[in-house]
Amino acid sequence: MKIVCSKNFLLNSISTVQKAVTGKTTLPILDGILISGKDNQVSLTATDLDMGIETKMSSDVEVVEEGSVVINSRLFGDIIRKLPDITITIESDNTYNTIITCGKSKFNVVGQDPKDYPELPVINENAMYKIPQDLLKNMIRQTIFATAQDETRPILTGVLFEVKDGVLSMVALDAYRLALRKSNVDLSSNISVVIPGKTLNEVGKILDSSNEEVEITFTPNHILFKVENTRVISRLLEGEFINYRQIIPDEYKLRVKANSKMLLDSIERASLLAKEGKTNLIKMNITNNNMIITSNSQFGNVHEEVPIVLEGNELQIAFNSKYFIDALKIIDEEEVYLEFSSSVSPCLVKTIGSEDYVYLILPVRLIAS
Repeated sequence: MKIVCSKNFLLNSISTVQKAVTGKTTLPILDGILISGKDNQVSLTATDLDMGIETKMSSDVEVVEEGSVVINSRLFGDIIRKLPDITITIESDNTYNTIITCGKSKFNVVGQDPKDYPELPVINENAMYKIPQDLLKNMIRQTIFATAQDETRPILTGVLFEVKDGVLSMVALDAYRLALRKSNVDLSSNISVVIPGKTLNEVGKILDSSNEEVEITFTPNHILFKVENTRVISRLLEGEFINYRQIIPDEYKLRVKANSKMLLDSIERASLLAKEGKTNLIKMNITNNNMIITSNSQFGNVHEEVPIVLEGNELQIAFNSKYFIDALKIIDEEEVYLEFSSSVSPCLVKTIGSEDYVYLILPVRLIAS
């Protein structure tokens, strides 16, 4: 194999596929990137067997001799990153020894047999969903943080991707909170699958903040995201997702209207002492026109006041500050509603004027002193 390409295109492609290299595999070849040159196109592929990423370069590239080789991902990326911003030549022989040349720099790298590299699942790309990239990117950003981080219940490490009657819902939850993001989409057929959080996290990094479309294809066991010249293929999680609709309360007894940034800033300041106390606990005392946020630890205490508009009775309630901060950070609207029923019932965080985003947080039960 012999290919010639520009550094920038190659480095961007390496950075894209490296997202699928975990470094935790027992198969040494999965620490590598498969480089293939064919039909005047260069493709780079990486996989950890759960997720695979393939990206193709067709501009600023020349395939002098067709072929393939596998090169260690970290080493390959480090070498290309340090080379000058000029044309790079990559050439491998029959024993997969690979020479990387750029200007007066020359690296001789030990490669591996591409025949030993696992093939990505073949997916029929005829039946596709098409969604604007910026919409999907935002929907991932506004749900992914609520996925469970431990593997006790594997299904909760993923995000529910549900299309029903032209509405796309993405839902993530763990034992303490739930994030739901909805949007009307131009999709006719219904579907319900659970996508691994790790996959969506990496897809979110690849997507642009543009209205160009990402194409999505499902099989019973896999999902394919196609973004321009890049394909991300992932296993779907098996099992039944929790019926999230039963968790979200339909009614509330009091509702608070507050400025999103003001509330976030106050909770972040209060959390400074909450973190020192290792509990992340903040208390909210909701009165007629004020929310008083306090936190105590062995290092001291903090008192914050946020102006609010209250509908309903006063309330005292406590939360893990981290969960509130996570929710408020991804809300783009200027004001939010907080809906409560009691000091031991979940709080709903909603955007004003839209039901597209709902965030549920379980309170921390306060022990009466």
